[in-house]
Amino acid sequence: MKLLVTGGAGFIGANFILYWMKHHPDDSIVNLDKLTYAGNLKTLKSVSSNPNYEFVKGDICDRPLVDRVIADVDCVVHFAAETHVDRSIVDAAPFIQTNVVGTYTLLESAMTHKIPRFHHISTDEVCGALELNTKEKFNEQTPYNPRSPYAASKAASDHLVRAYHITYNLPITISNCSNNFGPYHFPEKLIPLAITNLLRGKKVPVYGDGLYVRDWLYVEDHARAIEAILEKGKIGETYFVGGQTEDIPNIEVVKRILKLMGKDESSIEYVTDRQGHDRRYAMDWTKINQELGWSPKYDFDEALKNTVEWFKANEEWWSTLIA
Repeated sequence: MKLLVTGGAGFIGANFILYWMKHHPDDSIVNLDKLTYAGNLKTLKSVSSNPNYEFVKGDICDRPLVDRVIADVDCVVHFAAETHVDRSIVDAAPFIQTNVVGTYTLLESAMTHKIPRFHHISTDEVCGALELNTKEKFNEQTPYNPRSPYAASKAASDHLVRAYHITYNLPITISNCSNNFGPYHFPEKLIPLAITNLLRGKKVPVYGDGLYVRDWLYVEDHARAIEAILEKGKIGETYFVGGQTEDIPNIEVVKRILKLMGKDESSIEYVTDRQGHDRRYAMDWTKINQELGWSPKYDFDEALKNTVEWFKANEEWWSTLIA
């Protein structure tokens, strides 16, 4: 099988490529990535000389380029997106262009070339936010209620993908994942920021009261979920992918990192909260578990320890990414 992976130099896309090439060595991958600030080809150094891997630098909004790279593939796995909420609050334009127009461009090309499978990666943030101290979780029937420009742009792309399936019978699947973490994570998100700040003797910034809750998903488990969907998922279906079974507030995540790194709570710095900050996300991954047999392989503490050890051992990867 030949896959076109968009955004494959980003955190999740690159981890997916590394996982897929390890577990499916006979398949070939074309990695189309614009190489924005979050794209890093160093992540893919171990596969760069593999004859079954090809990198193409380019924009998913560039229709002639997309037509060229998509023409003979069996499957599109669409990661490419602007993803950082804080950046979307400052300037939403790149999010609309990449996440909406870029997805539209890929869908049009996939339809033209009659691609057998189009898998779209999305986020739990399209569902909005949940209240603290409840048992409620997002599932595949939760109404969309995006609360940031980033989330709205991803919601729009989800709707486009479904519309192309219903209107044109394009064979699609969608997965909405929770917050990923793990090796090669760009150090602007909470977990890698905390780890790299502590390694440099700096404090860890925590928004507001620190009681915000995210559903943490180890990136390898996410790759395994996509694998299950590509191999066994039903065309036209959406699958929610999460990693947690109980809530862990952000401040508790930071405290567990401090403990793993031998630091105390004096390394925490509370900072002004961001606009429209969603209180809680939680994912019900019953559907993908019952229908496709997927469940997380790693518990949170094991995965967090793996992540801390990776960043300790790979300073040459992340040090040049920090101003």
